[in-house]
Amino acid sequence: MNNIHFSQEILVFHGRTSPETGFLAGYGALIQYYQLNVPIPATLALISKRNKNYNQPGWIVFGPKYRPSDTLTAHLVFALKYEGVNLLFFKKLFERLEQQEIVELIMAEYTGQYIRKIWFLNEWLMQKKLPIDDLKFKNFVPLLDEKLQYTSEISINSSRHRIRNNLPGTVNFCPLINKTAKLEKYIKENLSEKTIELIQGVHKDVLLRTSVFLLLKDSKASFTIEGETPTQNRAVCWGKAISQAGGKPLSKEEFLRLQQIVIENSRFMEMGLRTKGGFVGEHDRTTGEPIPEHISARWQDLDTLVSGLLDTVSLLENTHFHPVLSAAKIAFGFVFIHPFVDGNGRIHRYLIHHLLTKMRFTPKGIIFPVSSAILERIDDYRKVLEIYSQPLIDFIEWKKTTDNNIEVLNETIDYYRYFDATAQSEFLFECVEYTINSIIPQEVSYLQKYDAMKVWLDDNFEMPDKMVALLIRFLEQNNGTLSVRARKNEFMELTDNEIQQIETQYQLHFGK
Repeated sequence: MNNIHFSQEILVFHGRTSPETGFLAGYGALIQYYQLNVPIPATLALISKRNKNYNQPGWIVFGPKYRPSDTLTAHLVFALKYEGVNLLFFKKLFERLEQQEIVELIMAEYTGQYIRKIWFLNEWLMQKKLPIDDLKFKNFVPLLDEKLQYTSEISINSSRHRIRNNLPGTVNFCPLINKTAKLEKYIKENLSEKTIELIQGVHKDVLLRTSVFLLLKDSKASFTIEGETPTQNRAVCWGKAISQAGGKPLSKEEFLRLQQIVIENSRFMEMGLRTKGGFVGEHDRTTGEPIPEHISARWQDLDTLVSGLLDTVSLLENTHFHPVLSAAKIAFGFVFIHPFVDGNGRIHRYLIHHLLTKMRFTPKGIIFPVSSAILERIDDYRKVLEIYSQPLIDFIEWKKTTDNNIEVLNETIDYYRYFDATAQSEFLFECVEYTINSIIPQEVSYLQKYDAMKVWLDDNFEMPDKMVALLIRFLEQNNGTLSVRARKNEFMELTDNEIQQIETQYQLHFGK
């Protein structure tokens, strides 16, 4: 049972070229040996022939002395020690092995910390107690290694296994995030404090107007991402909902309320949790057959998944998990599950607002226009969705339905509750940083320049506010010059000399 016979050298593995010829170890080796239906991890472990340890994208390379012996136990211990916990892998492995094999593996060394972790993971994931007596001694050890993965600050002791469960999630929804240099850099920068510093010197009136503008900007951007152009009223309505993010606790009823706000006309659409399959993609123009780019969770699993997601929201809030990491796990988890027929994308982005506000990352009086930042990085956004969706399609069995939808034929629930959210977390941090460093300062700066220009116009021409707004808009549209049409119509009362003065002042305030 334990003999893996993994001795073949590799240079290419599942289309990924290794930095040098070597031997797979840990998760990669076991996935290959057992042919497990799981996506290949973002980073694979390779044992080199040279005494040199190094990292490069997609690989972590170890010298020969790190090579585990050809046993299942040795490769599992190696994976836990150097690659962290992969919940989806363990769930699929436990489903593949006979219970007696697992018991024998554990009993052979069941006091060792890594074997205890495997024991705990088996009973936690499978929700079934193995015929093994409780451990009566040994110190408690954390399940997740905080050097490798982001953990819950508050853990729950399992006396049976002498394990501290520091998983940042529940058995029905627990994406994990690996520690990376990029994420550590963002966390150390303390972007929330940077936002507070940014708005401290801004007049309250300007801050209020900035917030109102950013709300509408974010609302429109969220529709644009979905390929829609909303009416002004619809954009304002969704903006109002965004402004209330963090105020109401999340629940299935709250999700339905949000969907009803998003969907302007629900007359021809099924509202609430789906009662049939779902996918994102196209239909063949000739046959109408579905061409999925993303396959949604089975409708039969939605109640369990959404309940698990909501339970994990409560856990993350109560254990003070990092707000941006929490938002990435929950928001992307929601859109991967795709619980509704329509409205998933906008609610997914609303969840980012909700968690950043509820967990006090976003300062009072300001709105983070995350959708605007995403829209400016739309290609990266699509890639970060595809990183999750594309590998899964190979493991989902489906057939076309009579209405050219899809029906999933195999069990897929674990793919939506135990995924790696590292790439999504890095992307969201990039959007938050861009919002803080560019979008908010640009809007504050614009309003300050606008106000200064308005004061000058008031002092020299006593223009009504409506005319000031129109004048500045016309100047913006024509690179600081008032068009001939505007001179002859809306601003025919102005002399050529006055127009020249206005254009000069505009350049002083708004010019580069």
